[in-house]
Amino acid sequence: MPEYLYKHPETEEVVSVFQGMQDKHEYIDSEGVEWSRVFTNTSFSLDSSNIDPFSEKQFVEKTGNMKGTYGDMLDYSKELSQQRSEILGKEDPLKRKTFDKYKKERGFAHPNDRPKSKKIETSTYKVEY
Repeated sequence: MPEYLYKHPETEEVVSVFQGMQDKHEYIDSEGVEWSRVFTNTSFSLDSSNIDPFSEKQFVEKTGNMKGTYGDMLDYSKELSQQRSEILGKEDPLKRKTFDKYKKERGFAHPNDRPKSKKIETSTYKVEY
């Protein structure tokens, strides 16, 4: 059965509903509110398999069966990191753990964990941008 998306007219919450192609495409919730249908571009497929962003096992299973490039896997990893941040309301703990490990092993901060400065100075050169 195809998946159809509907958006609440006031809260703009989106739900997915599986309906037959011959069914009447409307969604009315338990309070009698009719939701409007969201039309999506058919040139791409929506991944309906949501995984727990905190589950290492589900991540390995999902990316092991993924078709695409290494960069696609990194993009997916970044999406899960953002989900963890949103759920917890603070920085992703796995990301923080990685940054701390990097700093401990190398003696300096990870490039993505450094403050965004416009000046780099060493004993031999100075660059401002």
